Amino acid sequence: MWTDERVELLKKLWAEGLSASQVAKQLGGVTRNAVIGKVHRLGLSGRATPSRPARARPQAPRTLVRGRPDPLTAEAREEEQQRSQSAQKAEAAHIEERGLEPVQRATVLTLTEHTCKWPIGDPGRPGFHFCGRGADHGSPYCTEHARLAYQPMQARRNRERDRMRKDRLVS
Repeated sequence: MWTDERVELLKKLWAEGLSASQVAKQLGGVTRNAVIGKVHRLGLSGRATPSRPARARPQAPRTLVRGRPDPLTAEAREEEQQRSQSAQKAEAAHIEERGLEPVQRATVLTLTEHTCKWPIGDPGRPGFHFCGRGADHGSPYCTEHARLAYQPMQARRNRERDRMRKDRLVS
């Protein structure tokens, strides 16, 4: 199939910038994939010229993403940052209240099928970790986090409805 003459012709056509499909047609009796495989085995890399002239890619239409109606002032930004920090401190305090030992905290590298995979914190911020306590048999979570994750539908609906009412009253 790959005689010395055909290999030389392949090298010549490839160096001229023909595509694998074009080379296969010129050689006859081989597929495009066979040409690609042979090119890789021979270690042929760059081409003398591109097989096609580079086309300018059409710009994707831009969509308007609405942000906040008013830009945040420096004071508002600082206030928002303070709220975020206080929420993080409250989460850390809540974790300590629950008795989660720092030794039990797990990273994505230390998780096993027997550790709780409940995420704690913001994945984009330092200090993010997973619970790491022993997981219940057949569950990715410890008992406490399984209770949070798997709730009866009615209780969840009631809580969401109450939250929506509260949001409407605040607005």
